Amino acid sequence: MGCLQIDPRENVGLATPDRPAQRKSTIAYRPDVDGLRAVAVLLVVFDHIRTRVTGGYVGVDVFFVISGYLISSVILAEMAVGRFSLINFYERRIRRIVPALVVMLLGCAAVTCYCSVPSETADFARSLLSALFSVSNFFFWQHSRSGFLNWHHAGYFDVSRTGIDVLLHTWSLAVEEQFYIIFPLFLIVVRRWFPNRLRAAIWSITGLTFALACVWVNRDPTVAFYFAPLRAWELLLGTIVSQHYLPAIGGKWGRNLAAMAGLLLILAPSIRYTAATHFPGLAALPPCAGAALLLAAGETGGSLVGRLLSWRPAVFIGLISYSLYLWHWPIIIFLEENYIHLDNESPRPLKMAVLVASLIIGTLSWLFVERPFRTGRFRPGRRALFLVTGAAAALTAAVGVFMVASEGFSSRFPPEALEIDRNTNHDFNRAYRSTECFYEPRVSTFEQFNKAACLSEDPTRKHYLLVGDSHAAHLYPGLLAVFPEVNFSQATIAGCLPLLIQPPEMRSECDGKIWNYIYGEYLHQHHVDAILIAGRWNAADIPELGRTILWIKQQGIRVVLFGPIPGFDVPLPRLLTVSLRDRKPSIIDRHRRVEPVQTDIKLSVIAREQWKVRYISFLENLCATSVQMESEAPLRAISGCPVYAEPGVPLLFDSNHLTVDGSILYARTMRARHQLP
Repeated sequence: MGCLQIDPRENVGLATPDRPAQRKSTIAYRPDVDGLRAVAVLLVVFDHIRTRVTGGYVGVDVFFVISGYLISSVILAEMAVGRFSLINFYERRIRRIVPALVVMLLGCAAVTCYCSVPSETADFARSLLSALFSVSNFFFWQHSRSGFLNWHHAGYFDVSRTGIDVLLHTWSLAVEEQFYIIFPLFLIVVRRWFPNRLRAAIWSITGLTFALACVWVNRDPTVAFYFAPLRAWELLLGTIVSQHYLPAIGGKWGRNLAAMAGLLLILAPSIRYTAATHFPGLAALPPCAGAALLLAAGETGGSLVGRLLSWRPAVFIGLISYSLYLWHWPIIIFLEENYIHLDNESPRPLKMAVLVASLIIGTLSWLFVERPFRTGRFRPGRRALFLVTGAAAALTAAVGVFMVASEGFSSRFPPEALEIDRNTNHDFNRAYRSTECFYEPRVSTFEQFNKAACLSEDPTRKHYLLVGDSHAAHLYPGLLAVFPEVNFSQATIAGCLPLLIQPPEMRSECDGKIWNYIYGEYLHQHHVDAILIAGRWNAADIPELGRTILWIKQQGIRVVLFGPIPGFDVPLPRLLTVSLRDRKPSIIDRHRRVEPVQTDIKLSVIAREQWKVRYISFLENLCATSVQMESEAPLRAISGCPVYAEPGVPLLFDSNHLTVDGSILYARTMRARHQLP
């Protein structure tokens, strides 16, 4: 997002071909570029407040192109007249980036210490340090590999990782800063040793990094998303435009057509793309090409789109876009911490309130933090700048280190709350057999599904096949532990119900290859005593679920159907920790979702009376007081449903997925009620 950090005096357009850039070291301000920034940042914000702009994350890619264009313009113009200095370059970067970033980090640290539980506070501190030292993309990449985070979508598992989420947006700052550590040195070396090969070198690196990004997005999407080398082509595309390595767009009609096409190439993906889109790679090319077209069209004159982008309100949003970007995401996450959720069903006034609050705070940050360090009579000199920003960065680092060392200020909470909080960062990967028998389409593929391990057969035991999404995968550790006499196979995939035909709204996100294989090939070639079907059901799934069950029964295979797991609108471990701190157990039931209960009642009747299959209900097994297991009353909420799997261990590790102990507790009720095998 460093393109958001360009001083208006350096929001420049290169000279036209008849006025070569080599003869100039200062170039004219272009208000349409600020307008393009406004489009980019608003796309990101609209995506995050859950509007129909589901692919608004492409705004970051637009920023990368703008940044490469603007900064290459300045660097190469200065190099051409012998005025370039690395010290001057990094001084400018510090002025634009560090003050607003540090203020945002310290502000978020203060709110986190006041609002968050210890595990969240410690997580936040680690992300703060990574953001401060421009390595947050690597930090978030590591957590994304665990299925916890996804920049343009909250990840499949609603794990209580709010402390990390607060600064998730700083990954793009880290990508850009890493690029600008290398890029000036690259230019110096090429100009010194290969002065006639600069164009070829830039084209070669652009093509190479683009090709690698296209390959890696299929091999490991998280690497393609977070690694600077695989994003370099986007910034270099801006360099190509700034240095006129493509034919100039001449004529009024040519400029208007190019600018209109560029805007459409940005807006169309922002509406058509979703969290399931394989991104970046090839999918990032349209918005990046669109940004390049808009920049190139403005090089030789005006256009209708250019005048629209130069509209004063758009230019103003472009000017504050860096601060707006910095603050909008923490506002959203802190609302989540206080149980105010932004989703597709959220009321429009709430979304507008978040937008307005982000604009106000962004404006204040731009006015009182960004501008004083860049312009005006209070603008510090280089020595004062380094002293002030160095001291501020040291203070921020000290705050982060202290937060980690104090284990998130754990002294704020009673011991029993801390015991619960220690279970917050639950690692489900081994229990679910992630990437092997349970995979997430965004980070792995059906080809990685280990058929030999997941569908192994044992002629000495009954063979049950567990199919479904993560709500099937979280049953596996309990079934395995409680029913050793049964051979359980597992075929599970995140966000993909085990239906013959997926609902239309899920087809873009669901990798249906696994069900094509299970229902098409596997069941015809292997013996299965029963199929255990589980999923995150809702009422709309019932008709297709019925057709799937009927088909399985026609194959002569017994079906056992599991009902939905009762869930919450926030992660249960956080609810338990806060309820213990505040001594308000009633808070737990206030956040219990009613939809799973309603769906369970409907499914129970239909499954038993219409489909004639065994139905296992979590509510019937664990929430009815008549079937409490041993002395479990202290482990229950006021409603009678369990919230602990055992003392100190939450039943769920997020808002709707069982911990291993929770899975075992559920399986024990199945054995006690003779529901399996």
